This record gives sequence, C-alpha cells and structure tokens, in this order.
Amino acid sequence: MKKESFLASVVGIAIPVGLQSMLQSSFSMIDQLMVGQLGSTAVSAVEVAGRPAFVYSVVLGAVATIAGIMISQYLGMKDRELADRSLSVNLTAAVALALVFTALCVLFPGQIVGLYIKDDPAILATGENYLTCILWTYLPMGISSILAVMVRCLGRAVWPLTVGIASAVVNTGLNYALIFGHFGLPALGVTGAAMASVISQVVNMLLMLAVFYLIRLRGQKGFRFSLSLGANGYRQYLVMLLPILITELLWSLGQNVNTFIYGHLEQGDLAAMSMTGPIQGLFIGALSGVSQAAGILIGKRLGAEEYEEAYRESKTLAWYGIVGALILSALLIALRGTYVPFYKVEPGVQDTAARLLLAFSVLAPVKVANMILGGGVVRSGGKTTYIMVIDIVGTWLVGVPLGLITAFLFHLPVEWVYFILSQEELIRLVMTVVVFRRRGWMNQLTK
Repeated sequence: MKKESFLASVVGIAIPVGLQSMLQSSFSMIDQLMVGQLGSTAVSAVEVAGRPAFVYSVVLGAVATIAGIMISQYLGMKDRELADRSLSVNLTAAVALALVFTALCVLFPGQIVGLYIKDDPAILATGENYLTCILWTYLPMGISSILAVMVRCLGRAVWPLTVGIASAVVNTGLNYALIFGHFGLPALGVTGAAMASVISQVVNMLLMLAVFYLIRLRGQKGFRFSLSLGANGYRQYLVMLLPILITELLWSLGQNVNTFIYGHLEQGDLAAMSMTGPIQGLFIGALSGVSQAAGILIGKRLGAEEYEEAYRESKTLAWYGIVGALILSALLIALRGTYVPFYKVEPGVQDTAARLLLAFSVLAPVKVANMILGGGVVRSGGKTTYIMVIDIVGTWLVGVPLGLITAFLFHLPVEWVYFILSQEELIRLVMTVVVFRRRGWMNQLTK
C-alpha cells in the first residue's frame, strides 16, 4: 500500500471512529455537566451508579475487538461468508452479555451501588434510582456496537459516525428537557438523565440496524445469520475471546477498586474524580480511531500474510497516536481551568478536579500508546494472551497495590493517588513494546 493510500485509509477509519467515540463519551459528559448543576451528591451518585455500565462497556468492547479481528482478517482473505458468521457469533455473545448485566442490575441495584460509597443515604438512594433506569441501555448498546464493527470493516466508517451524531442530538435535547423540566415535562433530575440515555441508545440501535440493512443486507446481498464456525472455529474463537474477556473484566474490576478508593478518601474527592471522567473519555475517544484503524488495517494485512507491511505500518500508527496525544495534552493543560467551573460544586472540589486533569494530561500519551499498540496492533493477530498477561501485571501487581498504599497507608491527596497508581500504564507500555518488537503477535487466523 502506498504511503498516500495508507494515510487515506487511516484517516478514513480513524476520524469517523474517533468522532463517534467522542460522541459516545459526550453522552456521559452531557449527563455529568447537566447533573453537575444539581450538586455534589448528584454527581457522585451518577458516578457510582454508572460503574456497572462501565464494566459492561469494557466487556462488550472485548467482544467487539474479537469481532473486528475476525471480520477484518477474513475480509483480508476474501472470505465474506466467514466474516458474516463471525458477525453472527459475536452479535449473539453481545446480546447474551447484555441480558446477564441487565438481570444483575434489576435484581441487586442497592447492593451494587453500595459497593462503591461510604454510608451516605442521599447518594445511595439517588444512585439506585439512576441505576434502575440506566440498565436498559445495555441491550441496545450491545447490538449497535457489534453492527458498527462490520460496517467499519466494510469501509463505511462514516455511517456509524452519522448515527452517533443523531443519537447525541437526541440525548442532549432529552437531558435538557427531562433533568430540568422544560417543554412542559416534569423535572426528573438524575432519573431524567438516565431516561435520556436510554431513549438515545434505543434510537442509536434502530438507526444502526437501518444502516446495516442498507449496506450489508440490501447493498451487498448474500448475508445469512449463522453460528456455524465448526469445532476448530469455536476453539480458535474461545482461544482469542477468553484471554481478552479476562483481561477487560479484571481491568474493569481494578478500575472499580480505584473508585472504591476515591469514594473512601476526603469528602468531595469522588465528585472531583467523576468530573474528570467525561474529559478523559473525550480525549481517549478522539484517538481511539487510530487504535481501531490499527486493528482493521493490520488485521487485513495479517489475513493476507503481508507481515513486513503490517510491522512497518504498525509503527507508523503508533507515532500518529503519540503525536496526537501530545497536542491534546497541551490543549487540556491550557484549558482545564475553563472546564471545572461548569459544575455547581464547592470551590475545593473544582480545584481538585483541575489538579486531576493536569495529572491525566501528563499520563495521556502513555495511555494512548498502550491503546494503539496493545489494544489495536498486537491483538490484531488474535494472540490475545499476550495482552492478558500484560494487563494483569499492570493492574493487579502495580496499579491496585499502589492505589491502596498511597491512599490508606500514606494518606496522599487524591491527585497523587491517581498519578502514582497510573504508573501501571508505563509498565504496560514497556512490556507491550517488547512483545511488539519480537513479532510473535503476527499471526494469520485459520479458516
């Protein structure tokens, strides 16, 4: 692939996917900004009640990653039937996961919220109300996420972006109406924010189904829903899926331990940390397109057994992401002081959030390099055990112990707790670079 056509391919995937990821993050940001007008209790309640959705989105992301690996490699082999079967299997897995998470949140909402916060009746009650509504986003989110993978692999990444824009508009309008009671509707507060998210996710799913019909069912005939991969096919599928599922689940549990830590520090620290979440999501989302481009383009190279091109283009993609992260970090450092005043919280909480954003800005380039090399490139060959080992070491042998020690032994401020525990990212990057340079991840899937 010529340099110009490679860059065009990267841009054609990375920009639409990045913008769509930012729009998805904007769902959370819009909720947080509008809920932030209701005070620290509401902000903290949305943060803790959103933890199950975070875990679900991480596990769903694992399934979507495997779908991308399989579909891109089989399209690289010119085998559309196996690509369609891969979609069918992963779509079924996503639906099953959504039903499990929904059932758990329906049965145990109070217990789940109570895991993350000290005995604060106001936060617990508000969080439980939010969770019992937001849980209905899981199923539509799962369906639309897997369908979007196929559409992107077919070179139509702009369509999921268009759907995301429409959903974001719906989410913003409904947040304004339902949280504060405009246009004759009741002011529902935090519950209104959850309802807006549910409706916008349903709209997102319906539009994504329409796009999939137009592009794959009607535009490229011959699709047949089939779970028939054969014994060897399912063995290969599980060998790829289980490590990445374990990886993402353990990583998300580690993030939940971090939320537990923040929730047991000084009053207001959890609210400050949650205020940074939307900005972190937008930042990482802006560059997640490069990671997805890496997974798709390098996956197709590996499927076609073009290994030298895959290695060379992987390094180029990593540098694209790092340069982009450095630029965004500089902007965030300069503009962070204009963001926190949007929240109607105590001045001390605003100051803490600004310091946390500074810490994130310093860490962000390392996070992005991990996302592209580990989450995109190394996984594209299907040998997901490498990343499982790296992430377990980073999260559970470095991040979680450092968080517990700095918080409960040394009693450091929350921004230092966050910065020190995040050194797990540096350990991950060193290990990932070693794996990348040894090239053992370069692998073609079998049919």
